[in-house]
Amino acid sequence: MELLRIPPSLPILGGTVFPLLRQYRVYGTHHSLTWSSLQTTGRKQNLNGGRSAQCATSHGGASVSHANGAPKDSPLPDSLLRDARILYCASPAMGHNKEAHPESNKRVPAIVDALEKLELTPKHRGSQVLEIQNFYPASLDDVARVHSRTYITGLEKAMSKALDEGLIFIEGTGPTYATQTTFAESLLSAGAGITLVDSVVAASKLGLSPPLGFALIRPPGHHAVPEGPMGFCVFGNIAVAARYAQCQHGLKRVMIIDFDVHHGNGTCDAFYDDPDIFFLSTHQLGSYPGTGKMNLIGQGSGEGTTLNLPLPGGSGDYSMRCAFDEVIAPSAQRFKPDIILVSAGYDAHALDPLAGLQFTTGTFYMLASSIKQLARELCSGRCVFFLEGGYNLQSLSSSVADTFRAFLDEPSLAAQFDDPAMLYEEPTRRIKEAIEKVRHLHSL
Repeated sequence: MELLRIPPSLPILGGTVFPLLRQYRVYGTHHSLTWSSLQTTGRKQNLNGGRSAQCATSHGGASVSHANGAPKDSPLPDSLLRDARILYCASPAMGHNKEAHPESNKRVPAIVDALEKLELTPKHRGSQVLEIQNFYPASLDDVARVHSRTYITGLEKAMSKALDEGLIFIEGTGPTYATQTTFAESLLSAGAGITLVDSVVAASKLGLSPPLGFALIRPPGHHAVPEGPMGFCVFGNIAVAARYAQCQHGLKRVMIIDFDVHHGNGTCDAFYDDPDIFFLSTHQLGSYPGTGKMNLIGQGSGEGTTLNLPLPGGSGDYSMRCAFDEVIAPSAQRFKPDIILVSAGYDAHALDPLAGLQFTTGTFYMLASSIKQLARELCSGRCVFFLEGGYNLQSLSSSVADTFRAFLDEPSLAAQFDDPAMLYEEPTRRIKEAIEKVRHLHSL
């Protein structure tokens, strides 16, 4: 299914034509977040063909085109894309919630509230910041490029049980839960990422500095393995978007940078033997799920396109600056991606309750600024961030807001949020040893 096309002068909200794009927020026929409406939309999308589940068999580099040769449309008019610095979608999955669970439906609203408070929304920034609200759910074919059909149909069928019981666990003994809206809202969140890929790619054809995208979505995705859910994650949002970028836009070489405190094992598994997707993860050594060892570098034709950098507990700003300069940047420069996708987990923050690193708001600002520059140098600025972890609502929201400021080339406000007294000395010797070891392993 093609995304809704909005004429430059005729945005639509709930079937009513408005003469202006008020506050430069982009509206379309916006579906309310109800199980019935989203379920129906998803089914129509699939039954009417959806998006092709097959990639083009040959790519000549970054062609930025539809797999069948037709141009792929963005839901935004060119006039808006030229001026925008940030594009974002919010999919808070309000129905997917468990009381007292760290991955709750308070996460995305907390971020949106912070963006409003710090004047980083379309209301305050005009054409610089655009929120796309008319995105469609991912089709089942989109998701099936990464996940097995058995898992997808099984999860859909499990929604009737969730409707009867209110809440079910879908990971055996693991922590991943589902409610009656989980399937539909997970498709919607994956669709947000796809929409941003479409829009960023369209913008990259208009100028040298396209906007960066940020999918403010949940449930997160990087733990979800091809055969099922895991670690709070239902569908691999970033993995689905990576395959979509290849299949729909001819962007053959995709780099995924994952700076969540936990290893993105699901993304890693999905592309472990793929030479055209470079997966790079920094994560806390020994943390959940226990994967991501340094010597796991890919297999078969994909050998060398998986890079795991486990960081010792207590690693913080110094370690990530070193990791970026000595590992992330040279890996990207050698791989030469056509697009960079980022699993942006904010649970490495010193205040996060689920791990033991000590990143600060300033660390995330540095990462966003550095990755943005890397994308400009290597892939015409094409870059989309995907929200993963982050469970302290204050540190999560302030860090995402500072990420937005980095996208806008504005100074960090980290000094307003970070208390130096909460930090302790980093294990610099062990950090240097880990970086030297991974550089040697990957011949960087």
